[in-house]
Amino acid sequence: MKKRIREIIVVEGRDDISAVKAAVDAEIIQVNGFAVRKKENIDRIRVAEKNRGIIILTDPDYAGNEIRKYIHKFFPEAKDAYIRRIEGTKDGDIGVENASPEAIINALEKARCTVSEELQESFTMSYLIECGLVGGEEASEKREKVGGRLGIGYSNGKQFLSKLNRYGITKEEFEEALTFVNSSN
Repeated sequence: MKKRIREIIVVEGRDDISAVKAAVDAEIIQVNGFAVRKKENIDRIRVAEKNRGIIILTDPDYAGNEIRKYIHKFFPEAKDAYIRRIEGTKDGDIGVENASPEAIINALEKARCTVSEELQESFTMSYLIECGLVGGEEASEKREKVGGRLGIGYSNGKQFLSKLNRYGITKEEFEEALTFVNSSN
């Protein structure tokens, strides 16, 4: 069984997500390389850092190091996981996506990640349906507004449920955002 990591792991790209998911059970934020500078990326990382902590796992190259430094400007307490260049190189390409699950686990352990047995599942799909965020005519638009208010971004219903639980959003935070969105319509 894969280790479940409490902190949210920040990676550069989509292929990095696949590599990390092959190694551990974790919530992951993809910043799309230098698009990390977009406000919505920093906002999502801010929510993750506040609620669960973050671990930065970028490519072992110049660009990865620059992205890591940029994130640290906003989040100096972030943990750092490093894979060695040799572990992340395949056919001349350097990146987290080339690292073995063992190399990724080793990097996360050295970053002093928190392995958690169970994450609290505060939200259910039926609750989201009840709140009008799944299944209704305006559910998609409402999810977008509530997600924006919470700083977790837009997602489909299943992903939204996962983010609520995995980012450690409290019922109080959720209900405050939902009330605000409902009152502004």
